[in-house]
Amino acid sequence: MTMEAKIQELIDKCNNKMAENEEMRKEVESLKKVFNFDLDTEKYSMKLENAKIGDFKPEFAEDADVVVTTTPEYFEQLLSGDLRPMRAYITKKITIKGKIQDLMFLKKFF
Repeated sequence: MTMEAKIQELIDKCNNKMAENEEMRKEVESLKKVFNFDLDTEKYSMKLENAKIGDFKPEFAEDADVVVTTTPEYFEQLLSGDLRPMRAYITKKITIKGKIQDLMFLKKFF
């Protein structure tokens, strides 16, 4: 499975959780955030708006609130749960420009 397909699968999972869980939906309803993911050779963007993650594209968005930079290998470990987000951040396996709270907030929905 490609990295793009893996990320799309996680987005679908997150959107399904928000659709099924009213409390979760209410928690993010008012948020509007744009995320860029720089995975060295691959670049992605997505938007969180109206309690839904959408506009997932294999390119950067110009108006990103958060930019996450890492390697495809470390990102894969983050997705699989083999690498914890805070450990990756502390050991500089991942860098974040923007508010880390925005990224950590999104992480709890996956």
